[in-house]
This record gives sequence, structure tokens and C-alpha cells, in this order.
Amino acid sequence: MTSVLYHEGNRAFQDEFGSRRLSDRLEERSRSQFTDEDKNFIESCIYFFIATADASGHPDCSFKGGAPGFVRVTGPSELAFPDYDGNGMFKSLGNLSVNPHVGLLFIAMHGTLKRLRINGTARIDRDDLMLGETVGAQLIVRVQAEVIFGNCPRYIPSLTLAEPSKYVPKLGILPVEPAWKSYDAYKDIVPPRRDGQTE
Repeated sequence: MTSVLYHEGNRAFQDEFGSRRLSDRLEERSRSQFTDEDKNFIESCIYFFIATADASGHPDCSFKGGAPGFVRVTGPSELAFPDYDGNGMFKSLGNLSVNPHVGLLFIAMHGTLKRLRINGTARIDRDDLMLGETVGAQLIVRVQAEVIFGNCPRYIPSLTLAEPSKYVPKLGILPVEPAWKSYDAYKDIVPPRRDGQTE
């Protein structure tokens, strides 16, 4: 059977540490479509991590945050999330434009500890219908999941959520600009927002 999760590098370590059968069992429990539990968890998250790579395979990992529901499961194997105003480097989106492969990690570090991993391909949509429905979005990214699997939460620290980020876009409220945009080193070159919200 051809594995969708493992390559010969993974298999070599699995064999060295005697975990090939366990790895196979975990792969059997992976899926390509979201369950109701997956959907509820993803749409409750206020952050996730996304791993991308450029055309040469050089990796990058980024944190994405927003209000609950900022990531939506939009189909049996599809999710979508907004790209908000950031530092202008476009590391993730730039990588996606030349290499669509992504790895997403949804993780809860407060309340019930949990991790969910999604590997798939992404596309950037400049004309997505969600743009008009998503406060603060400058672009929408849609991910087609190829493999969805849970991950052991044992090493996740149990943290207390003090408050959500004040920078999360909110309907009818002008966005709070981060302090760094007014620093002398940047203030003369910060581009205007492209999300329909102005200062």
C-alpha cells in the first residue's frame, strides 16, 4: 500500500524505533474529509500555524490569528481563511504563489488541549465571495485538504487565555495600527491598507 503520509525518510526512523505498525495505524485513522468534530474545532480556533515552502523547498512557518470563525470549513475537504494586513513581507502568500503545498496546525493551548494537522494544497483568490463577507480581509486563501489527522497533545502546555488580540478586525470599528508602523525606520514607507478599512 502506498502511503500518503510517509516517505522513505519517515520509514527509516519508524523502523529504527520500532514504530512502523503504530504509524500505519495512525495513518489508517487519517482522512481526506472533515468530520463535524474537525469543523467545530477549526472554526472555534483563534489561531493556527501554516507551513509553506518556496519553489526550491525552503520552508517558512507563520502564525495566523483572528476571531473564532475566521477560518471556515467551506466544503467536505476545503477550508478558507482571510489574509489580514501584516508586515508586508508576504512570506506565506509569496510561497503559495510558487508552491501550493501547505501544512496547517490547529492547536488549543487553553481549555481542552488539542491538535489537528492538515496537509494539502492552497490557492489565493483575489475575487473570492468571502472577501465581501470578511471584515479586514485583503485576500482569501482556500486550502484543499489531502490528509487530515489528529496529533497527540501530551506536550502542549496548559495556558490561560487572558484576552484576544486587539488587532483582530471587527465590523464597524477602525483597525488598531501596531506601534511599529509609526517607528522612524518604517513610517515613511508603510503602504496603505488594502482591506477596505482606513485609519
